[in-house]
Amino acid sequence: MKIVILCSLASSLTNFRGRLIADLVAGGHEVLACAPDENEEVMTALCRMGVRFQQTRMSRAGLSPLEDARTLAGYARLLMRERPDLVLAYTQKPIIYGGLAARLTGSPFVVLMSGLGYVFSAACDHRPWLRRIVATLYREAVRKARTIFVFNGDDRRCMLEHAIIAPTMPVVQIPGSGVDLQHYAYRELPDGPPTFIMIGRLMRDKGVAEFVRAAVAVRRELPDARFQLLGKVEDRNPTGISPDVVRGWTEEGIVELLPETTDVRPYLTGAHVFVLPSYYREGLPRTLLEALATGRPVITTDMPGCREPVVPGENGWLVPARDSDALADAMVRSVKCPRTLRQMSRRARQLAEERFDVADVNRMLLSAMVNHGDPVRPAAVTGRTVPAASH
Repeated sequence: MKIVILCSLASSLTNFRGRLIADLVAGGHEVLACAPDENEEVMTALCRMGVRFQQTRMSRAGLSPLEDARTLAGYARLLMRERPDLVLAYTQKPIIYGGLAARLTGSPFVVLMSGLGYVFSAACDHRPWLRRIVATLYREAVRKARTIFVFNGDDRRCMLEHAIIAPTMPVVQIPGSGVDLQHYAYRELPDGPPTFIMIGRLMRDKGVAEFVRAAVAVRRELPDARFQLLGKVEDRNPTGISPDVVRGWTEEGIVELLPETTDVRPYLTGAHVFVLPSYYREGLPRTLLEALATGRPVITTDMPGCREPVVPGENGWLVPARDSDALADAMVRSVKCPRTLRQMSRRARQLAEERFDVADVNRMLLSAMVNHGDPVRPAAVTGRTVPAASH
């Protein structure tokens, strides 16, 4: 089977979909991975796996109809030339324009809805016209999809509310992208002062400012506490934080800005608690799963996607979105009792093993994508087993 994968950022092919791609290749399938940017490291890794790479034109954050029309035309030409047996798309523009191109060319199409993103978050409430346009485009793109995978039940409800999908469509909830439990091995909590780490793109709706304000409050009670921030500056994103602002935080000594890396494990190992105060419309943040697998309790918001992997009091804490005071209280509480924190660390790993093993997630995906089976939601995640609707 020839499978074309469409995405909006090359690094996600190896960082987020690497294990899935490897499993597809191991199953004897031909894979063509497509992204708008050329990343030599990613291209080399894909080549070693036996995967072809194709650069595809796209303006990731742009709103130009002309540029988007060119993306659609490029996808259609690609699918006409390759004649794939299956097209898999994830993230907004690849799903929309890949889905439309798949309909135009008669290519079987599968959607991996890893989060509805900025347009369907509270940060975009002032642009209802944009939300209506995107919802319409989504609706037409996924209308003939073989399967639509979602990472949380809130996204499915939101898609129904905006008439992106119909109740009878083949929508299946899966536990995110999963996490490689061997790569992200359990590590005991470190010695030393309490250390809180946040990993994510440096955007306002990821809760970066709340993390910084909470750090200031926590240090009044825990003066030796450390606060680490690891992420890419997204200055072209509508909610991106400017490099000057980030530099100011570090110069004031509020946070430590960690260097960008392709391997976050050493930083997770050096921290006691992982923090993600996001109010972005997440699917199921992979960083949360990586932290849990490493044995790091998490503090995150009671928001779609973020709350999915957290059992409050067992492997982490949930706080209201945009509430830096509640976040600070949870941070102080998390490290007040080292014995309890160690117990939560072990429970974090246990829940990662029970719910989010990437091998289990990929079996579900492959069943629907390749074998045309009826994937099921694992009981550990949803509380019951529900087959997908018939295709």
